[in-house]
Amino acid sequence: MTQRVNLATVMDRLAIDDVITGYAVAVDDSDWTGYRALFTPDGRADYRGSGGIEGAAAEVADWLAETMQLFPVRQHLIVNRRVRIQDLGGYPGDGADVQADYVNPMRLESGDDFVSGGRYAFGLVRTDGGWRLRSVTVHEKWRHAAFLAAATD
Repeated sequence: MTQRVNLATVMDRLAIDDVITGYAVAVDDSDWTGYRALFTPDGRADYRGSGGIEGAAAEVADWLAETMQLFPVRQHLIVNRRVRIQDLGGYPGDGADVQADYVNPMRLESGDDFVSGGRYAFGLVRTDGGWRLRSVTVHEKWRHAAFLAAATD
């Protein structure tokens, strides 16, 4: 691999990381226009693994805008990002997959905390406008809400 290819790969990884961070910030800040802009026109999001819906990114953004009103405070922490850029015989391609763990603390209007964690699977594609999401899938592994535990005691 040449130094130029290595630099291109590093630049791609930084751009992909920026998209993933933009995703978290858009959801946490209720920036649904920004959320939609992160996706390709045919991009999809699948939140069924955390009790949500699956569909076109624009449709899911509308659902998130409504649902996230329950949580006026939220913060995505997306870590352990494993980026795999398509390999075209030693040269980076126009597709990438990212697996990343998340912890998502949120606070309800009542003041009760709700925290969940799991793994995202992001599919990205290089477009004329830069890297964009073609898919997001949430795989929730755990959740904790003290108020729910107290209600079952």
